[in-house]
Amino acid sequence: MSLLANPAIPDPVRAFGLALHRFAGKGGWVMSSHVAMSMMLALFPFILFVVALAGSLSHDLITEDLIELIFGTWPEAVADPIETELKAVLAGASTQVMTVGGLLAIYFASNGVDAVREAMTRAYHDVDLRPFWQARLLCIALVVAGGGVLIITAAVEVVFPIYATLVAEAIPGETPTWVSKERLSWIFIVAIPAGGVLACHMVLPGRRHSLVQILPGVLLTLALWAAAGWGFSYYIGKFAVYSATYAGLAGAMAALIFLYLNSAILILGAEYNGALIDLRSGGGAEDDL
Repeated sequence: MSLLANPAIPDPVRAFGLALHRFAGKGGWVMSSHVAMSMMLALFPFILFVVALAGSLSHDLITEDLIELIFGTWPEAVADPIETELKAVLAGASTQVMTVGGLLAIYFASNGVDAVREAMTRAYHDVDLRPFWQARLLCIALVVAGGGVLIITAAVEVVFPIYATLVAEAIPGETPTWVSKERLSWIFIVAIPAGGVLACHMVLPGRRHSLVQILPGVLLTLALWAAAGWGFSYYIGKFAVYSATYAGLAGAMAALIFLYLNSAILILGAEYNGALIDLRSGGGAEDDL
């Protein structure tokens, strides 16, 4: 690590090396597995719960839009088997089953969020003085808020084509290219993960950090997520044969490994911010080098 102690190396480069060192030293892979497993346990019941809450709207259209919002950035080889099973469950599930499953999803998903909270608190070198009940309520609130955002976004996608048609009829000449459901859907698919990562960095650590301090780790996380999605999709398409190892569980295992990779990247982004803060403040970073 002596090269990283060289002040001639730019801080962003030194911070990335320091973040990798801290991630490995703090059991980042173990924490990532906990987050991934918690999210995998919550995935199906959480979507059932969200669909139940959105049941007052056009059910079929809302279901398709919700699934697209959640899995839009996933590699197709990972998302397709999950979507197929999910649609089969939704087709035969009652509202009561969805609601009960959603309550379980809130508990399981809050465990994953709590793991992220602990990992981010340590990454930023903070001390979380919040009592257990307050921290858990914060995690639950984030889960519920995430479901609400998905419902509102899906509802907008239902209403927007009607609005776009009215705009097209009212505006003489050619309709602007941005007035399209497909373009709006893609904006939402990208914006929701970005907003989720930003929210995690803003509210989960033990103390608040400024936008300038958290933005580098957020951008790093999103960039690595994009690269990981492309790389994992290529790996599955060219090399991996999960069906030979996991048989009928191949789709679930591919999704779990993908969540594991993304959880590690999320925690690494927080470590990157913590390393940058330490390097720029001149305190505490040298001990890790």
